[in-house]
Amino acid sequence: MKILAVSDNHGDRERIVELKERYKDSVDVMLHCGDSELPFDSPEMEGFERVRGNCDMDSAYPDEKVVKVKGTTLFVTHGHLYGIKQSLDKIHYKASEEEAEIAFFGHSHSLGAEVIDQRLYINPGSILLPRDRKEASYAIVEKNEDEVSVHFYDELHNELTSWSGQLT
Repeated sequence: MKILAVSDNHGDRERIVELKERYKDSVDVMLHCGDSELPFDSPEMEGFERVRGNCDMDSAYPDEKVVKVKGTTLFVTHGHLYGIKQSLDKIHYKASEEEAEIAFFGHSHSLGAEVIDQRLYINPGSILLPRDRKEASYAIVEKNEDEVSVHFYDELHNELTSWSGQLT
């Protein structure tokens, strides 16, 4: 299974279109973790499993979404409703409730990957306005059996950092 995860483009259409064109035929699912600031039904957002961020005004976006890909349950939200800037406790409870193996969120504009109780939590960072580093970022996640790898890339597709491990 291969996943593209992106968040917080804040109205930048070009970066979303470029990522979609680059990965649409090589990933199983494309996730947008909110704050696109684009209409839900805009051509740029077509093809993404998408959720509403605190800066998204279109009420057609759901606050959260559970997506199943090749037998793996994913939980996707923006993060502002779960207080992710303070801790991952609330999103952890929700991901556990949804029996998600991997939870994706944005909001903080800071990339990261963390395992809590055999669940992987991924923030792809912001593809436009990064915090804690100078590079904008997105993530590619690959899962084979119990092995998972997360690779973070900048807007020019240079690898920034990665994580790999097991969830069991």
